[in-house]
Amino acid sequence: MITVDNISMRKKILQITLVILFSVTSFTYAQQDAQYTQYMYNTVSVNPAYAGSRGHLSIAALYRNQWLGLDGAPETQTLNLHSPMGYRGVGLGISIVNDKIGPTSETYFDIDFSYTIQTSFDAKLSFGLKASAHMLDIRYSELDEFEIDPQLQSQQDIQNKFSPNIGAGIYYHTERFYTGLSVPRLLETTHFDESSISTATEQINLYFITGYVWDLNPFLKFKPTLLTKAVQGAPFQVDVSANFMFNEKFIGGVAYRWDAAFSGLFGFRISDEMFIGLAYDRETTDLGAATFNDGSFEVILRYDFIKNLSNLKSPRFF
Repeated sequence: MITVDNISMRKKILQITLVILFSVTSFTYAQQDAQYTQYMYNTVSVNPAYAGSRGHLSIAALYRNQWLGLDGAPETQTLNLHSPMGYRGVGLGISIVNDKIGPTSETYFDIDFSYTIQTSFDAKLSFGLKASAHMLDIRYSELDEFEIDPQLQSQQDIQNKFSPNIGAGIYYHTERFYTGLSVPRLLETTHFDESSISTATEQINLYFITGYVWDLNPFLKFKPTLLTKAVQGAPFQVDVSANFMFNEKFIGGVAYRWDAAFSGLFGFRISDEMFIGLAYDRETTDLGAATFNDGSFEVILRYDFIKNLSNLKSPRFF
């Protein structure tokens, strides 16, 4: 049951969040890329060199709702598709990422280009470039119902504030191992309103990813993964996970985001072409202990347009 006290508490938390994001003392917000728990199935969003590496057209849609039960909490939708092209070694991809928190929302339109070289019999090295168009909205009008400084309430809404960006990455993989280093946004763009009351600076996010697949027996595979993210003005992020695949169909595992959250992961291969993955995060911070926070939920659906199933030895685990 939602009581008056619960509503009051949620409203208070949102007020605190908005004050943090829109401080009136020329506060600069170090803007970060969207966060994913199932990054191992959404690699092209953080590394353009991954584009086309699956060997066929691949389409994935991801939805993430963070801090369930908290009004104004982060919410992310991602859609991407990528494929190798007719030219040897070339891959192309398109991504749309929409990220919303409180009265702010931002949308990225990305084009990814990769070029892959064969370094050995079963190893490939890819180089990638990303071109982005970024649209930023800040709806100051939504602050009217809260006890926020009147200077903020009187600001004009910022709509479709455009800024371009570029990114780059490298990605190396074999049939069992992968590793990559990337910077999806290389330009540090500062967004501001006309009175310069508040600013939001898009900082460089540096990603490192790696993982390995072991065959424990003919029916069971084990894949540990690691993601690290470094961004100026925010804590160093380390994500580790351990996933198991049974009978080439069922995937289960756990993940830990250092000093932030524990996660449970589940995946199912509906067919050779279609995969669905679910993740649930429980924060280990003080926010995670709050009664109005029911954790974070994430779902991803991916479809691979595999031309010849008879040549498919086993489904890719990354």
